[in-house]
Amino acid sequence: MSTYAEIAVEDLTETEAAAELARLATEIAHHDQLYYAKDAPEISDAQYDELRKRNNAIEAHFSELIRDDSPSRRVGVAPSSGFAKVTHAVPMLSLENAFDEQDVRDFFAGIRNFFRRPEDVARVAADAIEVMAEPKIDGLSAALRYEHGRLVLGATRGDGVTGEDVTANIRTLRNVPKTLAGKGWPDVIEVRGEIYMEREGFFAVNAEREAAGEPVFANPRNVAAGSLRQLDPAITARRPLKFFAYHWGETSAPFARTHGEALEHLSGWGFTVNPRSRLCHGVDEVLAAYREIGADRADLPYDIDGVVYKVNDIGLQRRLGFVSRAPRWALAHKFPAQQAQTVIEKIDIQVGRMGTLTPVAFLAPITVGGVVVQRATLHNEDEIARKDIREGDTVVIQRAGDVIPQVVSVVLDKRPSNSVPYQFPEECPVCHSLAVREPGMAARRCTGGLICAAQAVERLKHFVSRDCFDIEGMGAKHIAAFWEDGLIQRPGDIFRLKAEQIAGREGWGELSAANLIRAIVQRRRISLDRFVNALGIPQVGQATARLLARHYRSLDHWRREMEQPDNEAAHASLLDVHGIGDDMAADIVGFFAEAHNRELLDDLVHEVEVLDYESPNRLGPGGAAASPLAGKTIVFTGGLETMSRSEAKARAEALGANVASSVSAKTNFVVVGADAGSKATKAASLGVTMLDEGQWLRLAGLGEDAAESTASGAPPGAG
Repeated sequence: MSTYAEIAVEDLTETEAAAELARLATEIAHHDQLYYAKDAPEISDAQYDELRKRNNAIEAHFSELIRDDSPSRRVGVAPSSGFAKVTHAVPMLSLENAFDEQDVRDFFAGIRNFFRRPEDVARVAADAIEVMAEPKIDGLSAALRYEHGRLVLGATRGDGVTGEDVTANIRTLRNVPKTLAGKGWPDVIEVRGEIYMEREGFFAVNAEREAAGEPVFANPRNVAAGSLRQLDPAITARRPLKFFAYHWGETSAPFARTHGEALEHLSGWGFTVNPRSRLCHGVDEVLAAYREIGADRADLPYDIDGVVYKVNDIGLQRRLGFVSRAPRWALAHKFPAQQAQTVIEKIDIQVGRMGTLTPVAFLAPITVGGVVVQRATLHNEDEIARKDIREGDTVVIQRAGDVIPQVVSVVLDKRPSNSVPYQFPEECPVCHSLAVREPGMAARRCTGGLICAAQAVERLKHFVSRDCFDIEGMGAKHIAAFWEDGLIQRPGDIFRLKAEQIAGREGWGELSAANLIRAIVQRRRISLDRFVNALGIPQVGQATARLLARHYRSLDHWRREMEQPDNEAAHASLLDVHGIGDDMAADIVGFFAEAHNRELLDDLVHEVEVLDYESPNRLGPGGAAASPLAGKTIVFTGGLETMSRSEAKARAEALGANVASSVSAKTNFVVVGADAGSKATKAASLGVTMLDEGQWLRLAGLGEDAAESTASGAPPGAG
């Protein structure tokens, strides 16, 4: 070891620093060779991290001494303060879940009912439709973009629209091709798949961390996700991550007619595809595949939590399209929940951002499905009463996938003799306001509103969260501390924070305060859907926020519609949004009816710029962005001959249109089918453009043949 290794970086002379950098470059290169080339590391992750940390600290202090062979240069990029954001050209959506056989049969029935023409219905009959069944890997979704056969970008799924640029980390995965093999690949293709860690690698990582006195990871998925998001790619490189390719996003040209054919191409281009994927004909074969894969689950080297079904014909995939958050042509069939017994040590009440009182059971720690569980949701007071759950009870808990563990039942013969029934509180445990339960509602709510610290803080936490303003470095504990000390009381205050207000507080220095302010400034521009989600309106989450953004297009337009003197007009405007019902519309109108909410919005728009909504081009070149339907409102009435109403709506939405359920003066087109009723009459009286079925097909780019026009196109991928 160098005689300078024990000297603090700030105490090194220039000569000593140069000698240390030379030593570190040689030593780190030696360990890289052992790890990557020989799979025989001599030191732990923690020891290796300390070497790199010291190298980076010296380079930061003596930037003029950075060597050409510096470890920070060999890994491709130097550690940064965060990841750049990547907007997915084709959204990476999630999948709908099935938990039993009937859910799967309902999925097949939904596909069958989607189509109208006899030849289509025959192709999607429950015993005939071709479906690929693939193990559902319990990992982290990623998208890899190739241009002219070379890897140029790797990104996480993020919120489905925006992910993180982790290209340098992706490049360290050994089974990710840096250059595509074979031939026939499109000039541009985004390959999607799952990054995961096999159990053997997971145990090895945890053994090293335990030996180094570091906390161990709960499961392979957590370590895979944490490894991919390391700011230093060298750390990612030392973790045995792998990649299964299972789909694709944007492509410059179609490359397959079926999903099975696409997987064959991906394999030929150098990707690993799951060998357990298989083509099934009909629902019974699909369920048989599910049982077979489930029976072999424990013998697989990696964790799976279900089986994914995908309609094999890509033309049918395109026609089936999407609902707000998932494709209609795919389904995740989850395995049954895993159960265990433990003791409820305490029942606590948590207050959410809407004032809902939620009971949570604090448990004696127990491992369920490889994850240590210490808490479980009890849902509400009726659930506690129905199951007679008490503190001190031994209970059966279950966990399915990433779902929060829940209490299934009480083991009565293990109940303590001094046990007493649990009394649900009638006042808020935080602000002590009355907690009321309105007729027909399952939950009690605190009546304190924004005077309740829990509600105020939880709303602010939601505001800065990943799917909303996504302010890096402003965690839950910081929000709580800033609120408690009066630095922030409402969202607009966040953007008025100054570094000098933060620096010097517990846990904050000048650099960390400056970094937080920089992160806040970077979020002064935000998309409309994220802004709407951040407001925390009851029942309005990520998917509904996107519906509202797509329909109203701008914040000004939405506010004008919602702040009309006539609440009924605002309510009717919301019912024009396909997917929003009476209850949700009432909550949105109610939000705008409150003066303090309007004042909050006025204050906030002085601090941020809300970007008008832009339709994602779901159909690739020549799709939504080029469509005459983009941004238009369309209503369907009457029956169509060539396709079902569901398929017509899906096509319109894929082209960027807003599908409404009622006709108004703001409607652009009404498609009139057979036996059209009052909607056609109202459209005529308002002078709205009416289209017959042929005109609609031509406007939608389908000509006269809806079945064949998209048969070879590649649909957007699901994550």
